[in-house]
Formats: sequence, structure tokens, C-alpha cells
Amino acid sequence: MLEEATEIAIKRVIAWKIAEAMKEQKLTKTLMAKRMHTDRSHVNRLLDPANPALTLNTLQRAAAAIDYELRIDLAPKAKPKARKVKAAKIAKAAKAQKAKAA
Repeated sequence: MLEEATEIAIKRVIAWKIAEAMKEQKLTKTLMAKRMHTDRSHVNRLLDPANPALTLNTLQRAAAAIDYELRIDLAPKAKPKARKVKAAKIAKAAKAQKAKAA
């Protein structure tokens, strides 16, 4: 469920960025489709934040059409910080007890 929500969030950001670039460049969906060598319905799907189905090829063509560079990164997952927080709370509580005892 979290993966699906993340996928949808990523698609929303991508769709928004492409739409904003199109607005800045005054590109219509028809012109965008011509630049991507596709049809307008394909551009509609690209800009639909609820449609997470995108290929790298489509993203590359969309980026090129708006004179952008497509960058994709793969990174290790962040380690949970819960342990650090818990350890910090324990250390703080121990300090407080020492202060009361003194």
C-alpha cells in the first residue's frame, strides 16, 4: 500500500512538473504530442496524475519535448531513526535521574 501511494505521489510530481514546463513554454497538448512523436491522448495520459503507468521511453520523450533532462536515481533505503530517538530519550531520562539523585 505504501509503495502504491509512493508511486502515485511520484507520478503526480512528474505530471505537475511537465505541465508547469508546458505552461512556461506556452506549449499546447497538441504541440507537445507533435514534439514527442505521439498523439494527444498519450499526452493526456502522461499529464494525468492518477495514471501511474509510464515508461522510461515516454518520460525521455516528454523531457526532450520540453528541453529538460531526465534524471533517475537509485539509492539505498534510509534506515529507521526510531532507535536513535529511543536511545536519546533513554539517555535524557538517565541524565534527569542523575540530576535528581545529586
